[in-house]
Amino acid sequence: MHQPAQRDRSDQQRTKRLSRVLVCAAAVPMMLIAAGCSSDSGSGDGANKDTAGPGATTSADATAAPTVQAAAYKKLPEPCAVLSKKTLTDLVPKGATSGKEGTSSDTASRGSCSWTSLDNKGVKGSQFRWLNVSLLRFDSSQTQGEGNRLAASYYAKQVQAAQAVTGAKNTKSEPVAGAGDEATSVRYDLKKKEGAFKQQTVVARVENVVVTLDYNGAGLAGDKAPSADTLTKAAEKAVKEAVAAVSSANGAGTGGSSGSGSGDASSTPSKSASKAPATSASPSASKSAAKSAAKSDAKAPAATASSSASSAADKS
Repeated sequence: MHQPAQRDRSDQQRTKRLSRVLVCAAAVPMMLIAAGCSSDSGSGDGANKDTAGPGATTSADATAAPTVQAAAYKKLPEPCAVLSKKTLTDLVPKGATSGKEGTSSDTASRGSCSWTSLDNKGVKGSQFRWLNVSLLRFDSSQTQGEGNRLAASYYAKQVQAAQAVTGAKNTKSEPVAGAGDEATSVRYDLKKKEGAFKQQTVVARVENVVVTLDYNGAGLAGDKAPSADTLTKAAEKAVKEAVAAVSSANGAGTGGSSGSGSGDASSTPSKSASKAPATSASPSASKSAAKSAAKSDAKAPAATASSSASSAADKS
């Protein structure tokens, strides 16, 4: 009589145990799912943090100091080779092959070359000519700025100095077309004991390089003075040739602007930015430099011309 009741209790106990097992089994997947979701959520946060990192760096970079535009021209041509043999023969007929290069501690930044011609005609007198070409290149730097702006500033000072030479008479200035980015011709008369000298100074800038060409002439020992118009025309033609040589040396191939931006900026400004070209620089340019921030080491043109002319006049 008691066996059926016991069997029922046993069946009920088995049913309860089975229910517990099924409940536990169902709980395990839910825990795994929850753990998986939790893990995915953590990874996403990490990814967001990683992504935010570079953004923060970019933002910091944006506040850094702006870089200076690199100088366009990196070198200078050989100063005694900027003019053709034909041009030299026209300007200094008796000295076309006797160019004298000025000393320079940095030929990539500054250089100069001069030529002297004395055509002695005996009792009829003699014709004297003196030519000097000076090249000055400016590098870009974080402290002083872009090379072409430094060159433009120096160019303006050279022109002003040429217009204010002591003792000059009949000074005339005019712009010169086709000689780089900007160019100006300054001419004047300068009276010396050896004769009346006709002085031409043509200053041109192409990118970050300034070309200063000084050319003077005089009729000595009774010979007549040369034409200022003729000398000026020859000087302007020569400066265009010199500017073209600068561009060609830097792969531009023209005498005009090649567009700034080629080349690397220098970490320090060019030495030439604080010192003008060579000791043999043009005479008249030397006076200019004395008044300009560049301070040229050149000798005064009229003085050079006078000394050479004096010895020539003595010989004649």
